[in-house]
Amino acid sequence: MLDLAGLIEQAVVGLGYELADFETSPRARLLRIFIDKPEGVSVDDCSAVSHHLLRLFEVEGVDYDRLEVSSPGLDRAIKKPADWVRFAGCDVQVKLRMPVGNQRNFAGNIVGLRDDHVVLRVGSENREFALSGIDKARLMPNFAQSLNAGGKH
Repeated sequence: MLDLAGLIEQAVVGLGYELADFETSPRARLLRIFIDKPEGVSVDDCSAVSHHLLRLFEVEGVDYDRLEVSSPGLDRAIKKPADWVRFAGCDVQVKLRMPVGNQRNFAGNIVGLRDDHVVLRVGSENREFALSGIDKARLMPNFAQSLNAGGKH
């Protein structure tokens, strides 16, 4: 069986981009790929990756109806351990798989990663959450900070 996510990641990384996220619709009819690079992603970048993947999917016999390639946006999903390190200092919303003290949703500033635990500054205290316990996490854009920092979230 074809490892579609692995195939896409290998191709995207080979082109010099990071695979920020990958989504499929039921039965993989829609393939949605989010790419990133440190200096940001342009329309030309998305077009180049899209064209490359179209040819690759034809060769590999990938059956799908529609392919979308885009930037992950300012509110990008945080998925990989390296993301928690890369975006230290940025604001994030986190949804946990299981509640902690009757709460599943937290918003805070990313301090970093320590022994497979995310460290967030929530209010005036640091909180730790196991990576395995995080259901979803997204950056929260701070437009005033982004303008002053030259685009950093």
